[in-house]
Amino acid sequence: MHPKGYIMTELSRYVKEKRKEFGLTQVDLSQKSGVGLRFVRELEQGKDTLRLDKVNQVLALFGAEMAPSKIHNL
Repeated sequence: MHPKGYIMTELSRYVKEKRKEFGLTQVDLSQKSGVGLRFVRELEQGKDTLRLDKVNQVLALFGAEMAPSKIHNL
């Protein structure tokens, strides 16, 4: 069970899968993206409050970025 406020999200699954696909440890990902190790761990655990600029720093390594998306149920 995750600590309070942490849930596994599509984003966290994506980052973890891509990190493993690229053969990176969390430490490697932290160093290559320029964010702290704690941030990488929180991102992969699905923390619900993360800085978008840092999320995009990590995603840039995989050729991706967060962007607005239309909500289909509205």
